[in-house]
Amino acid sequence: MAATQDPNMGRQPRARCIAFEGSRCIASGELQQVALKTKEVIDREGYSPILIFDETTSELIEVDFRGTADEVLQRAAAMTSRDAPSAASAPTEKEAPRGPGRPKLGVVAREVTLLPRHWEWLNSQPGGASVALRRLVEETRRANAGRDRVRRSQEAAYRFMSAMAGNERGFEEATRALFAANQERFDALVETWPVDIRDHARNLAVVAFRGSSTG
Repeated sequence: MAATQDPNMGRQPRARCIAFEGSRCIASGELQQVALKTKEVIDREGYSPILIFDETTSELIEVDFRGTADEVLQRAAAMTSRDAPSAASAPTEKEAPRGPGRPKLGVVAREVTLLPRHWEWLNSQPGGASVALRRLVEETRRANAGRDRVRRSQEAAYRFMSAMAGNERGFEEATRALFAANQERFDALVETWPVDIRDHARNLAVVAFRGSSTG
């Protein structure tokens, strides 16, 4: 039996990013702005290795810096447009037929594999299996919202630290402090790291520490 899923769930436009030349932050902001500044750095001689991160998730962003500044800006703009959710980018699976007056919910079919007793229980719920599944998902999302924010913050901080501070003194201990929600120890361990790396790692970990302290 097929369940339905919001095609834009979990997808967000890439709003902001941050670029590092070696251990120095050279730009942060919208992708086009950061790409242009990075292009200026690359065009000068003797620059250090450059990495660009999504400012929220710490995922690496690959930008093609070949050609002129205008060409780089055009490619960066195309990347931003491509990452933004849109009706055109939604999956095109065939939707279930709608009854008279039934509103279009913007969902698409996905296969869900459950045991017979699970389907029996879902089908017995008011509105049937699809309504019950959506309600369960929403209830779980609300119940776990705080823990999910903490987890995302920890993952983003760890991803950035692994890329930029893996060779720094105290990296492993700082990682353990991050996942143990020990902010005091974390701050002490990263204190001697290059300033821009240290400050961004702390910014990324803020939600992890605050969320853990509030339960």
